[in-house]
Amino acid sequence: MLDAAKAVESIVDEVPIESSVAAFDADGRPTRTLPLSHLIRISAYWLGISAVWSGILQIVNARLEFTNLVPKGSEGLGAFQIAAMGTFIAILVQPTVGTISDYTITRWGRRKPYIFLGSLLDVVFLWGVATSNSLLAVAVFVSLLQFSSNFAQGPFQGYVPDLVPAEQVGIASGLIGLFAALGNVVGYVAAAIAIWLSATDANAFLYGTMAIGAVEFITMLSVVIRVDEGRRAKSRHGRSWLSIALEAWNGEVLHERSFLWLVASRFCILTGAAIYPIMSTFYLAQTFGLSEAQTGQTQLVLLAIVGLCVIVVVVPSSRLSDRVGRKPVIYGSCAIGAVGLGMGALAPNLAVALLGAGLFAVAAGSFLAVDWALMSDIVPKASTGRYMGISNVATASAGTVALAVGGAVVMDTANRLLGLGAGPRAALMFGLLCYVLGALCLVPVVEKRREADQVQSAAT
Repeated sequence: MLDAAKAVESIVDEVPIESSVAAFDADGRPTRTLPLSHLIRISAYWLGISAVWSGILQIVNARLEFTNLVPKGSEGLGAFQIAAMGTFIAILVQPTVGTISDYTITRWGRRKPYIFLGSLLDVVFLWGVATSNSLLAVAVFVSLLQFSSNFAQGPFQGYVPDLVPAEQVGIASGLIGLFAALGNVVGYVAAAIAIWLSATDANAFLYGTMAIGAVEFITMLSVVIRVDEGRRAKSRHGRSWLSIALEAWNGEVLHERSFLWLVASRFCILTGAAIYPIMSTFYLAQTFGLSEAQTGQTQLVLLAIVGLCVIVVVVPSSRLSDRVGRKPVIYGSCAIGAVGLGMGALAPNLAVALLGAGLFAVAAGSFLAVDWALMSDIVPKASTGRYMGISNVATASAGTVALAVGGAVVMDTANRLLGLGAGPRAALMFGLLCYVLGALCLVPVVEKRREADQVQSAAT
């Protein structure tokens, strides 16, 4: 990775690309209002990223459930084994590469080379996942996919603090939530169709996997070609790239108390939010006894409900957070999400399960709309790649913890003790607990924007 950084440095342009965002306030946030089209372009790549991870998750789980990659009753353990190594890779790569990008100077700007290369490798590794026929091979390519995806995501996440003025953070966060939600729907639809067709077409999983790879690559081009760069890169002052990479992990972050509590809250909430999509295939097949084709068909219905609910609430939630604050909206999201998971865990039939899924989707949409705004408000603006990368440690690890605890421990154990089908219900109850813990961790977070603190200090 460091050799790659040196190679990038060798083609630098001494004068960084000029930005259309030239004015910054005392805290380093841009002050020039962006047109809506620019905000949409910044957000579009989230559609591709979300489509890849939501889609590949469902496709891999379906292969575990229906293609005998693992013995029956150990699907949760198999899913955890596939995800485990990739999680550690994501935790290391995203903050490190995000920090390096804060200092990178190229003709493309400081973020785009990483976004382009990471997305290109994503397509290659998705092919590897799709064509692998053993648990070990699938796990290796999923781990490589985590490397390439986070190589791109770390730098990309700096764009909102880099480019968006304070008064547009709410709408920018709402758009990110909207596109992330749409990406989830696209990924789930591609996976559900693949599951549906896999009973009669051996290549269905391959087609579904490469379809989501194409979506990501197209949305990446919209960023690399059309998004202006923000602030100039930070000066290295003669420091080596190794020193820059290690900066991501120095103790400075420990002084950012609100940031640390927010990361903890995100981790708990995202773990709870990951339970439903992770368990959906097992939930439908084991708890309600649906066949492979019926599972794919029912997932399409489920996705229609979830997608509609998410899309409807994202933008109103972001606007509401501008009026009442970010934290109250997140508290409401936790409460609704917990109710939705509880209904799913206790559902006597599919109709009640689908109603619970709708409430869960409302919670997920409102959280997606506000989470980015709150994080963007409190991170130091000069090191956005680093801090946004660290914040995404919660995202990277949440899914694996959901698999490890919700799947390998809770689901598999409940299935063994109480009978096949009880496990997914127990896993949903674990998700409910995660929402409660997420709300509690949010309490110490100071919501006031950092730039507001700067103004107050200057006045005194």
